[in-house]
Amino acid sequence: MCKNCDYTIHGAQHHFGWDNALEPAQRIAPGATILFHCQDSSAGQLGPDSTVADVAALDFGRINPVSGPIFIEGAEPGDALKITLDSFTPQARNGAGFGWTANIPGFGLLADQFTEAALHIWKYDPASMAPALFGKEGRVPLKPFAGTIGNALAEPGLHSIVPPRRVGGNMDIRDLSAGTVLYLPVEVAGGFFSVGDTHAAQGDGEVCGTAIESPMDVVLTIDLVKDARLKFPRFTTPGPVTTHLDTKGYEVTTGIGPDLMSAARDAVSGMIDFLCATRQMAAVDAYMLVSTCGDLRISEIVDQPNWVVSFYFPRCVFD
Repeated sequence: MCKNCDYTIHGAQHHFGWDNALEPAQRIAPGATILFHCQDSSAGQLGPDSTVADVAALDFGRINPVSGPIFIEGAEPGDALKITLDSFTPQARNGAGFGWTANIPGFGLLADQFTEAALHIWKYDPASMAPALFGKEGRVPLKPFAGTIGNALAEPGLHSIVPPRRVGGNMDIRDLSAGTVLYLPVEVAGGFFSVGDTHAAQGDGEVCGTAIESPMDVVLTIDLVKDARLKFPRFTTPGPVTTHLDTKGYEVTTGIGPDLMSAARDAVSGMIDFLCATRQMAAVDAYMLVSTCGDLRISEIVDQPNWVVSFYFPRCVFD
């Protein structure tokens, strides 16, 4: 329950693609506060008792459900929606927060190196939101957020949820967390706003393709900014964004070369090698772990012909 919410969008009120012809789940006036019961990115295909066989059997037609859409009265092309993200509350199962991280064959930054399915099931305390355990020693600090949040496109028809778009969508920006204010371009009357793909934690880059995928209840407020003329989404954070990771410093690997994607791959591969050597981890476990808490950063992009990408792994996970 949300005492201050004007509307509730239930878990069954979701869809699997952007389409401006969908029937709205709710019509609202600007300024309304809404509670969304968001599903995880597997739409419940993976649960606390799932095994790696369930990863291989995933139905990709049911990936990344988003709750909505919401029709905002008065929203017109050229306007922007102002989304104030109020709170993220894990949907506890048997008293515990649930999440999953998987290596899905054919998906992820290093898909050519990690071709077999893998799965890690997470349990965490939804009240304290203490770091979630990974193996015997790893503790991943949590920072819930919405991986997919956006409006419908102007183009008619059904458009995949998977790629991010100019009106938002599957952006997987870790800092779209509680307190952040997000501005989304409107391309069709009403906006047709939806949200989902909630995560308990993720590193910048989500390098293996999944984070701690976790169903959440999301409370947010939708306002309207007339004639904003945004080309792409923008957002404002309420304060520092990495305090949950900064406490013990970082181990950092780099990739250097003329192609940013290749440099990113080299930086992540270097960190996987480092964790395998220093923590005796299986490579695929290291790959999934760094996806939940390690950050890819462009360190230098002006000294041609080579650019520098760095991968930061927080030491607090093991210290």
